[in-house]
Amino acid sequence: MNPIPVKKLREGARLPAYGSAGAAGADLYACLEADVTIAPGGDAWVPTGLSMEIPAGYAGLVYARSSLGAKRGLAPANKVGVIDSDYRGEIMVVLHNHSAVPQTVSPGERVAQLVITPVYTPEYRMSDDLAQTDRGAGGFGSTGK
Repeated sequence: MNPIPVKKLREGARLPAYGSAGAAGADLYACLEADVTIAPGGDAWVPTGLSMEIPAGYAGLVYARSSLGAKRGLAPANKVGVIDSDYRGEIMVVLHNHSAVPQTVSPGERVAQLVITPVYTPEYRMSDDLAQTDRGAGGFGSTGK
């Protein structure tokens, strides 16, 4: 894949960066002027100060950083953010505090990780019949016999 063009929108914005050679996600950094404290059960919009040109046929998926979620209870409020290839606005991370204590996010802190992935966009059509499977219409827990 060719490099993805990234536009800096705010002073202090940092390019996404991989933490190791085998990392699937690149860290996204908080581009804040001051610390932001998130109350227990609360949310905060955290800017990255960046916009980017994700290629057509791909999407950017914004996931939690495992250490932030496991150690501090902070994770994206929407679980997985989706950045469409035609979006050119600022990438924001809405962090939710799942912990019982206030959590502070500092300028430059790693707040999420970005994975660029191919996207298949099929056409959908109405049908009166679907192929049969062993599972059929079995819902939640129906495969855990």
